[in-house]
Amino acid sequence: MKQRGHFTKDPIKFLCIVVSIACTFVLCFSVLKLNEIPQGNENVIGLKLKKNRIDGGRGVGKFGEIVIGMLPQDLGFTLFLPSEKAFERDLGLRLGENENENDTYAILTRVLGFSAVPTRIYADDVQIGKEIDYDSISGYTLYVSKDSDGLLIVNRIASEMVDLRRGKIVVHVMDGVIMDPEFEQSVRPDDD
Repeated sequence: MKQRGHFTKDPIKFLCIVVSIACTFVLCFSVLKLNEIPQGNENVIGLKLKKNRIDGGRGVGKFGEIVIGMLPQDLGFTLFLPSEKAFERDLGLRLGENENENDTYAILTRVLGFSAVPTRIYADDVQIGKEIDYDSISGYTLYVSKDSDGLLIVNRIASEMVDLRRGKIVVHVMDGVIMDPEFEQSVRPDDD
């Protein structure tokens, strides 16, 4: 005669089998996620390139790292991130020279609000010559188009790199800062 409930009579065996199966699943999923872990180039901070780099491999920079870190990594966003040069030129932010870190963080938070869209947009999703409008997370309208070279143009600002990835976030590095006129007036560098 067969015994019914053999494993339920020995809870230690049952628990060992459940733990073994759970560990196997965790291990399998971890191996599948390894392709998202950065390898080598720390300037890229875990962003993977889908297209060739246009900027010679400079990466997103320190301010870019901070802005990307503000977004949840497990949700699909597109970030039209200013280049390090654009942060300096358009906002007057320089590494190590900012007196008030709270002001810098507030500026970067505002930049995030203007430049992040709660959907993933790849350069291939935009047709050459067609303009698509998206609302950023702050409600500011972004007008996205693509030129004949395959670079994205957002509110008349050209991209330097397109289709970088970090988790579920798509990052396009822009040669300028996307912002409304009011914010632009408030952060304009003194030397203008």
